[in-house]
Amino acid sequence: MKLKQIIQGIDAQLQGPVDVEVKDLQFDSRRVGEGTLFVAQPGTKVDGHDYIAAAVQAGAVAVVCQHVPADAPTCTYVVVPDSSEALGLAAANFYGHPSRRLQLVGITGTNGKTTTVTLLHRLFRHLGRHAGLISTIVNKIDDQELPTGHTTPDALELNQLLARMVEAGCDCCFMEVSSHAVVQRRIAGLEFAGAIFSNITHDHLDFHRTMQAYIAAKKGFFDALPATAWALVNIDDKNGRVMVQNTRAAVHTYSLRQMADHRCRIVEEGFEGMLLDLDGSELWCRLVGRFNAYNLLAIYSAALLCGVPKEEVLRQLSLLEPAPGRFQYVSGRGVTAIVDYAHTPDALQNVLDTIRDLRRAQQQIITVVGCGGDRDRTKRPEMAQIAMRLSDKLVLTSDNPRTEQPDAILDDMEAGLSAEQLSHTVRITDRRQAIRTACLMAREGDIVLVAGKGHEKYQEVNGVRSHFDDVEELESQLGIRN
Repeated sequence: MKLKQIIQGIDAQLQGPVDVEVKDLQFDSRRVGEGTLFVAQPGTKVDGHDYIAAAVQAGAVAVVCQHVPADAPTCTYVVVPDSSEALGLAAANFYGHPSRRLQLVGITGTNGKTTTVTLLHRLFRHLGRHAGLISTIVNKIDDQELPTGHTTPDALELNQLLARMVEAGCDCCFMEVSSHAVVQRRIAGLEFAGAIFSNITHDHLDFHRTMQAYIAAKKGFFDALPATAWALVNIDDKNGRVMVQNTRAAVHTYSLRQMADHRCRIVEEGFEGMLLDLDGSELWCRLVGRFNAYNLLAIYSAALLCGVPKEEVLRQLSLLEPAPGRFQYVSGRGVTAIVDYAHTPDALQNVLDTIRDLRRAQQQIITVVGCGGDRDRTKRPEMAQIAMRLSDKLVLTSDNPRTEQPDAILDDMEAGLSAEQLSHTVRITDRRQAIRTACLMAREGDIVLVAGKGHEKYQEVNGVRSHFDDVEELESQLGIRN
């Protein structure tokens, strides 16, 4: 493909010929080969502009950059205001705009993203549709699993994935859209058929610094939607209407508490599932909790907006199983254990409120929880306070410490507890021992919640990932054999 075709629609100043042939597109200089277009992006730790010379030496025929270094080697330079945005636009051009060739539906929000996209994908697969999935847990082309590293992949990988989906015959794709991805322009160049907003609560302030910036990042997703798209928002969240103040998309609303285009009411619930009223139709589903009622309502509404008949949507919803690590429970020795990804204050409270609503008299709730390292420290004391307030017993432990000292993270969590609360709290740094202790503390009939890691199959300590699975640990301690 000619360079002039790849940079079409990009605001740029050109230095050199644009009729050169480009065989590949890369932003990592280590992957550059003959005929590559190299995109130099400034980053938080490294600046791609420092590697322009290495990229040209490796065979790059052109470079997209925000400024040309003084000692830059001879080649075509495409100077742009934002090279991250340019990467997205160039990737879309290079791969033939795959997002235009299927229904691309994105969801953003603090909680509920993974459950919503995972179950939407399952619903459409059950309908016999060829569908793609881009999520925290896994990326999929139909039922083929692909590895994943971020909530939202980089712009290059996104277009590669979508192009593979189109080639495989997919006519729709459901993807999580993180606030990081919006700010870092990873979704630049993509054309969404629909967008969903679930909620906003305290999270990612290590990156965004303020809640206002976090909200603005989410809103940026909706601001960029085309007039041909639809926007579906949860108006029970105070930021629901804020999201669509400036969108060109057709706005649709959903709610459990007020008038909306799509409404839901929980008729009854237990650990086995819920009976819901969705727009006047009753449905038994296998998910539990008010937070999952919101997820199911979003799935139901989005499927309708994608053109699926209501009767078909209701039938498929009744067959759906929870996403891995989302209120996933196992039982043994008379103890019910629940594993949930809840790693924000709001998510933890939602899960514990649900357990409290469902438990019988005399059933104790024993919560095992930690907080991730190298992430937002301000939520740590709040997480501990919520866990203590809504549990009968609390075990504080490690989550993914990453490069932080585990005990320093636990110190931050304990700062949210009073001396009286600390006297009822157990602190065990080793997560395996913490889960074992919680199971030993549990009497017959009690409920053990292990929160924070959910579907993850690893624990990251000092930058090294080792196998660790909360479900496996619980099954081992509760004597469950598979």
